[in-house]
Amino acid sequence: MSTPSSQSSIAGSNNHSFWMPGNYQPTVKRTEDAFQACNDIVACFQERARVERQYAQQLGEWSNKWKPVVDSSPLYGSLLKAWQCFMSSADRLASLHASICRSLVSEDGDRVRTWQKDTFHKKLFGGFKESQDIETGFARAQKPWAKRLKKLDKARRAYHKVSRKQQAAREREVHAHGNPDVAIDKQKKLQEERELAQQGAEKVRGRYEKVLEEVNRYAPRYMEEMESIFDQSQDEERKRIVFLKQAFLSVHKHLDVTNNETVRAVYNELNDTLMAIDEHEDLRWWKNTYGPGMPTDWPHFQEWMPEKKNKRGKKEVEKKATIERSVIIGGVRVRAMYDYVGQETDELSFKAGEEFLKIEEEDDQGWCRGMKDDGCEGLYPANYVEAV
Repeated sequence: MSTPSSQSSIAGSNNHSFWMPGNYQPTVKRTEDAFQACNDIVACFQERARVERQYAQQLGEWSNKWKPVVDSSPLYGSLLKAWQCFMSSADRLASLHASICRSLVSEDGDRVRTWQKDTFHKKLFGGFKESQDIETGFARAQKPWAKRLKKLDKARRAYHKVSRKQQAAREREVHAHGNPDVAIDKQKKLQEERELAQQGAEKVRGRYEKVLEEVNRYAPRYMEEMESIFDQSQDEERKRIVFLKQAFLSVHKHLDVTNNETVRAVYNELNDTLMAIDEHEDLRWWKNTYGPGMPTDWPHFQEWMPEKKNKRGKKEVEKKATIERSVIIGGVRVRAMYDYVGQETDELSFKAGEEFLKIEEEDDQGWCRGMKDDGCEGLYPANYVEAV
């Protein structure tokens, strides 16, 4: 506990120290300010939630706009997959930012609102019970101190007044003493006035010092009472600070995408897809699909056979293909891109990555004939494989 200097009482209303009457108001006002701060915090992060929602919508709109362009672009192979991965990543990020929006509103905003309702109790005619209790405590502790300060100020002003009179009487006496035109009786009278003024000043000074001593004796008790009320206010403020710290940390947790597993997964997958761009593989695919590596329907003798009027369908296509489809000399090695389970006995089944020979070209129904290494033959969808 600090001891106030004797000059603090002299400063009076011009002193902005906490210990002077009425200067506890900023501490009382903290309750009202904290309530308003809660309103501002909720409004602030509700607006941030709208930003997150708008960003999520814009990401989705951007992805939907460019997906058809990307899918129909002239790029191919791993380069096309990389471009498409940007679209899928945007969709996943849009979902993430939409969830951030929901968290800011339904978790963080509601949490602050609930705490605000439980912590601040409004009075019927305005203000808060918490601030009223603190203000009442300060006012009760400060009332005796204010009375003593008022009494001290009155004694101080009285002493300063008689001191000015004493100084004036002294100056008149000195002026008359050095002036031969002033009569002896006049000089004696001025000397008596100065002595009377001096006696009056000493008497008033004594009363002033007595009041000041009384004020200084009361100061420790006053300071103890004021600090007790102030500590109550500090404890309430500490609880507010601790809660708002946790609220801010929760907001940070929701906004900090750098530690989000979904974000890391999205960008790791995107990075892996970009690093998987293989110019050699893409060029080989182009060569086998559109270049010299394409299977060629070399000229060969085709026997004429009378057409049979059968029911059209895949069986007819199969029989007709036996006559009309081009036989690939030696076959072309292909690799399955997807799993396929034959639906009928004349169809070939295989797993993704399995290699076999394409021995007949694709018919107008989109079927090819293939042969596995074990000699098993059958039809399969042409778009399920790629040339090796």
